[in-house]
Amino acid sequence: MVNNSNLLDVKDLELSFFTDYGEVPAVRGVSFYIKKGESLGIVGESGCGKSVTVSSILRLIPSPPGKIKNGEICFGGKDLTKISEKEMRSVRGNQISMIFQEPMTALNPVISIGKQVAEAIHIHQGLSKDEAFKEAIKLLKLVEIPSAAQRAKEYPHQLSGGMRQRVMIAMALSCKPKLLIADEPTTALDVTIQAQVLDIIRKMRDEFGTSVLFITHDIGVIAEICSRVIVMYSGEIVESGEIKDLFANPLHPYTQGLFASIPKLDHEEKRLHVIKGMVTDPLLPPTGCYFHPRCPKATELCKREAPQLRLVGEEREVACHYVEGCK
Repeated sequence: MVNNSNLLDVKDLELSFFTDYGEVPAVRGVSFYIKKGESLGIVGESGCGKSVTVSSILRLIPSPPGKIKNGEICFGGKDLTKISEKEMRSVRGNQISMIFQEPMTALNPVISIGKQVAEAIHIHQGLSKDEAFKEAIKLLKLVEIPSAAQRAKEYPHQLSGGMRQRVMIAMALSCKPKLLIADEPTTALDVTIQAQVLDIIRKMRDEFGTSVLFITHDIGVIAEICSRVIVMYSGEIVESGEIKDLFANPLHPYTQGLFASIPKLDHEEKRLHVIKGMVTDPLLPPTGCYFHPRCPKATELCKREAPQLRLVGEEREVACHYVEGCK
């Protein structure tokens, strides 16, 4: 049963792509929730299903070949998998906004950035084009773009990568959405600009009371902005919990491998730890636990039987046969 006190409730989400080579399961039984004003992180390697999961929330998966086979995505008392496309358009950009990974491909190269930010305000807020443009300049100032009035007349190619990402944040927050989805917004940025972008997202979250769903492959970034974290592997959740608990004591071997891969200043070894092997090919999945071919702790049970996501304490879940305290 969906908890109506949550802003977003995803239950047993299953999504596949149907290709010439067969069905490719991309998301397998994923469930999570986001409370009002909360920041939730989803972390995992490339190809683990993070972006596909969040794109499903906004129904941005092309169909065909993609199809939501099962599950609910409840937002504001509505199951987004069942509403019409017209209703969905009133949700996208208005109640749920998204910051995409690469702003240069997300922004229109032949339209000034001011007009692009103003477009959502004009459509969803009902302001005139001139009024919307003035609001767009205010938003550009809010995300700390210098000379905002002048920059509003410029085009994406005239801005740096960090400035383009700030424009994307301004666009995403133009209608003061209830939920902001940030899909690896700092991946292509250097560490200084990355810190500035994270600071802006935090400031916007606190100022507007917006919930944030933050997607990244960098588990270190998650600690900067999120209160809870979900670890995904091969289309399913393998561990979740409060950020302080998960960082203090990662339980799943995959989570432990991610933490061991983080560079440390006092690390004496010259080579970084790596998780051996590659993410599972969804067309040729292994039997049992999908992580067992890469897991240093795998046993015959892991090869035969897939573990279920189980509670470890009150707010901690993990999918592993050999984690103590599962119930």
